[in-house]
Amino acid sequence: MTNAATESATPPTQWVLTLSCPDRPGIVHAVAGAIATRGGNITESQQFGDPETGLFFMRVQVEADLPQSELEASLSPVAEQFGMTWLVDRVGRPMRTLVLGSTTEHCVGDLLFRQQSQRLPVDIVGVVSNHTVLQPLAEFYGAGFHHVPVTKATKADAEARLLELVDEMDVELVVLARYMQILSDDVCTALAGRVINIHHSFLPSFKGARPYAQAHDRGVKLIGATAHYATASLDEGPIIEQDVERVDHSDDVTALIAMGQDVERRVLARAVRWHAEHRVLLDGHRTVVFR
Repeated sequence: MTNAATESATPPTQWVLTLSCPDRPGIVHAVAGAIATRGGNITESQQFGDPETGLFFMRVQVEADLPQSELEASLSPVAEQFGMTWLVDRVGRPMRTLVLGSTTEHCVGDLLFRQQSQRLPVDIVGVVSNHTVLQPLAEFYGAGFHHVPVTKATKADAEARLLELVDEMDVELVVLARYMQILSDDVCTALAGRVINIHHSFLPSFKGARPYAQAHDRGVKLIGATAHYATASLDEGPIIEQDVERVDHSDDVTALIAMGQDVERRVLARAVRWHAEHRVLLDGHRTVVFR
C-alpha cells in the first residue's frame, strides 16, 4: 500500500558523464567515489582504454537527486587530477540542432520526422539551405527555414551568416544532411566536433562527387553510407557510423541511388542520436562509440 507522499515523490534526475584522459590506474575508482560521496548511483557504465593512443574513455549514467552544478563540483577535482576532458549533461535532454541541406529531401525529412515522433533526442531549431526547395518541408514540420544562398563570390558572407545563426540560436550540433557545399577550414575549426556530415559512400572509398556512379562503374557488390565529423580535410573526418546494402549487376545507377538513400537516412539518424546521447568520444582521427 502506498501513501500520497510516496506517489508524489519526484524520481532522481538521470545524468550522463563522459570523459577522456591519459590512461592510468585509479580512474574508475576515483570517478565512482566522487559520485558515491554525493549519493549518486551509477546505473550504466562503459569504458575503453586505447592501447595505441594511451587514452582512456568512459561514459557513465548516474541517478542522483542533486543539481548539475553540485555533481560537477564533486567531479571537478577528479577531472583535474587525471587531466580529463569531460562533460555532464541530463539524460535525454534534446540537443539544439541546426540542419543544413540543399535540394534532396530524404535526410532532412527523416530527421524532422524522427524528432517530431520523439525518436530522436534533438531539438531542430532551424533548417538552412542554399536553395528554397526544402522550405515547404521545413515549414510542414514547424522548423524555421533560413535561405542562405552560396556562390563563389558570397561564400564567405554565407558562412558568416551560418555562424551567426549558430550563435543566435544557441546551436549545439550542426548536421549536414546532404548539404552540397564544402565548409571552409575556418568554419570546421570554429565548430570542431559539432558538425556531422553524411557522405553517400562507404568511405574511404569513392570520395567526392557522384560516388554511386563511381561504385556502379567499379561493379561493386556492396554500397554504403558514412556519417562522420566534418573537418578541414574533405570526407576524412572521424567516422561515427557506417552501413551497407548488397547490390548486384542488375542494379543500375538509379536503383543504387534509391537504395543508397535508405542507407543514408539510417546511418545519419544513428550518428545524430549517438552524438546527442553523448555516446561518441573523439580519439584523434577516430571515434569511440559507446552503444
